[in-house]
Amino acid sequence: MPKLLWREPVGTATGPRVVTLGAVAGRESGGLVVLLVAVGILALVSNEFLTGGNLSNLARQVAIFGIIAVGELLVILTAGIDLSVGSVLALSGAVTAQLLVAGVPVPLAIGVGIAVGVVLGLVNGMLVTRLKLPPFIATLGMLGIARGIVLVITDAKTVQGSGLPQGFQTIANGTVLGVPNLLIIAAGVTAAAWFVLTRTVFGRYVYAVGSNPESARLAGVPVRTVTVSVYAISGLLAGLGGVLLTSRLGAGIPTAGTGFELNAIAACVIGGASLFGAKGSALGAATGALIMGVLNNGGNLLAINAFYLQIAIGVLIIVAVAFDQWNTRAAARSG
Repeated sequence: MPKLLWREPVGTATGPRVVTLGAVAGRESGGLVVLLVAVGILALVSNEFLTGGNLSNLARQVAIFGIIAVGELLVILTAGIDLSVGSVLALSGAVTAQLLVAGVPVPLAIGVGIAVGVVLGLVNGMLVTRLKLPPFIATLGMLGIARGIVLVITDAKTVQGSGLPQGFQTIANGTVLGVPNLLIIAAGVTAAAWFVLTRTVFGRYVYAVGSNPESARLAGVPVRTVTVSVYAISGLLAGLGGVLLTSRLGAGIPTAGTGFELNAIAACVIGGASLFGAKGSALGAATGALIMGVLNNGGNLLAINAFYLQIAIGVLIIVAVAFDQWNTRAAARSG
């Protein structure tokens, strides 16, 4: 539980009491404030924003993106980065669609599609840990490799055939008691990541590696295993995102996921993660993804030029980092 930052009243040896918003609400505080403000403004200016149909559509838009952002977060917590998630998503989705068109049973096709993401994630992890490549370079290379493979195997054409099985399309487009399946899946992924990061030894290892890998190694943390694992999990969630996007669209699109990697990183930063590692949470990543989804959805409802929305998201990234730095300095002064 976050602790309040104290100082005794003026006149004592320790000085005045200081309480920061970040200390009360955690690193997600900045993102939560932005989200609440954005939702409040849109609720006032648009009669359609809070309607059931729009909220359902918003949930479907944000869910897949949020799943990828959670995977990206795990890598960022180790002071790494994964630029390949968008391309991995496209490859996993296209492979799943091709298998379904060929008549492969839905569960097997889904399993193979997700396995593709896991394998590419493992390769990323091995490049970083075994060949000692910088994460930026290793995953940038994988971005090109995965995108090239999907364009080759699909001949740069949408994979649809006579239509994907209806049961498969229901996975992303169906609902349970009125709640979109995609939202349920995304919430489950976020909750699982939160539990792993806050309640398991592996979660503590992830933060330790991001804080200081050499100190973590000397303390007995299996740094290489943890690093490979987070890249594999990122690949798994990107693969899952690809399967769900294919289910939602009813087709495997080889250009799907373009730019998703930068948006996932932005969501993590807006949600309070630090690119230097060891700072951030699954809730923060999900909040960042939701903020970006709300802005895009609100922009569509208000007919705002999409280019202005890109500017707004860029400003949000800068503000989020500045807010984090302010909290860090406030904590240092209080200490």
